[in-house]
Amino acid sequence: MVFVIISAVSLFVLILAIGISFLRRRLESQRKALGSALESDAQFRALTKAVPGMIWTACSDGTVDFANEQLEKYSGINVEHDLDQWPRLLHPDDVAITLSKWKHSVRTGEAHEIEYRLRRADGVYRWFLVRANPIRNDRGEITKWFGTCTDIEEQKHSVEILEEQVRERTLELADANARLQEEMWEKDAARTALDHQNERMVQELTERSHRATLLAKMGELLQSCISKDEVFSAALGFAPKIFPVTRGAVALLNSARSLAEVIGSWTDCALPAPVFEATSCWALRTGHPHLVVAGDPTAPCAHAAGLKNTYLCIPILAQGQAIGIIHFQATDQVPTLADSELSFKTTFAGQLGLSVANIGLREALRTQSIRDALTGLYNRRYLQEMLEREIRRAVRADMPLGVLMLDLDHFKKFNDTYGHEAGDTVLRETASFLTKNVRAEDIVCRFGGEEFVVILPTATMEAAKARAERLRSKLRELTVLHQGQSLGAITVSIGVAAVPQHGTSPKDLIEAADAALYCAKRDGRDRVVVAASPSDLEASTAELGSAELPAHIETPPV
Repeated sequence: MVFVIISAVSLFVLILAIGISFLRRRLESQRKALGSALESDAQFRALTKAVPGMIWTACSDGTVDFANEQLEKYSGINVEHDLDQWPRLLHPDDVAITLSKWKHSVRTGEAHEIEYRLRRADGVYRWFLVRANPIRNDRGEITKWFGTCTDIEEQKHSVEILEEQVRERTLELADANARLQEEMWEKDAARTALDHQNERMVQELTERSHRATLLAKMGELLQSCISKDEVFSAALGFAPKIFPVTRGAVALLNSARSLAEVIGSWTDCALPAPVFEATSCWALRTGHPHLVVAGDPTAPCAHAAGLKNTYLCIPILAQGQAIGIIHFQATDQVPTLADSELSFKTTFAGQLGLSVANIGLREALRTQSIRDALTGLYNRRYLQEMLEREIRRAVRADMPLGVLMLDLDHFKKFNDTYGHEAGDTVLRETASFLTKNVRAEDIVCRFGGEEFVVILPTATMEAAKARAERLRSKLRELTVLHQGQSLGAITVSIGVAAVPQHGTSPKDLIEAADAALYCAKRDGRDRVVVAASPSDLEASTAELGSAELPAHIETPPV
């Protein structure tokens, strides 16, 4: 029992010894930490003495617990005992806002910054900029506030001086501005009037540009027209777009150039008479534009008798010759025809005249290219085009087509006996005879020299032969006179070919008709011969074997 008690006492003493040792080390550690903290605090206080500005600290709850001696030198307050009285140093007007903002920073942990006035020891207030930032531990908790207080009185004074200068300058500028405002109002009024004028000019220029573009497009289109009807149809379509505020009409002269007829109009333009004499228009008389102002009785156009609005007539000239007029009328909404519009109108008329002239030239060139100069008949080139067209039409419609090839007999005799002029007369008279003695749909061509070709649409081979016989017999009755002297009887040899018996190409038909013509001339002339069919030629060739082909399919001598 005694042993147990002794053991328990020994254990207790051991535990007590361990505890005392632990407490001793803890106290020693705290003493060292406190010494270190006191040493750091002493160093911090020593440093703040060397700083010329005011430095202060506060606890986490916002209670100011330290300020360096600069505050004491400035305000006379004892920083060791009366530091909690620092709000008394504030200017009365700054107390409420300063304390309110400081409490807000302490509550939210936001950095603190404010400007306020502090009373100096002699009772004078000066402006200071105060800043404070929170110091946090490892857990983010605020353990301290560190703040500075900087004198900004001089800066404030400079700002006040600058603000006063700004106020004075502002008053001066206000006076100057008032004077300038009056000038600006006058200039604005002038500028507004100028802007309106410029807008009108820009609008007019834009419209003119648009109309010029339309006029150019019309000119391009007219150059592609292939007939007068297309030209004037296109022009009447463009006219209301190019001249939207005027009415107008186009009148063309007849072939005798005695009457003018209105062929079209735009914007409900109406002339008193749709047909009028050419002499009733001054523009057609003079060849120049003629303007008649409303109410002016000087020289009105008779064809416009009764019109009350201003009107303008412009001649349409093609190769220097008037072919009609363009008549422009003013409206009640726009009662005048501006001089600036004259160039558009004359250009419009000029393009019409140029297009009509071009079409006339193209038609003349076309005629020259497809007509024989001596006889006026279609030439060999046109024969090729028309024969191809008629063959395609006959094959497509399953219709027959006849071709006659004619050659004047002993034509060289006319030239040798009476001269080449007599030979030309024979050719012209023969051409006239053929033209008068065929149907309207038949086509007569000069093939070359004294040879002619007649295309007979829808004619069978029998019908083509019958027409050839009729032409041959009637031609014998033709009397040709040269210098008052008869040239004697004219006879002709004719070869006949037809679709489909002799082929379906121009080459096949011409060769077949030419071979038949050769046979007619070989057999005595003044006769009609139908070309042999391809099957007859094959049979003849088989009978001859290696012998030469029949003479009638050889190329005839020149």
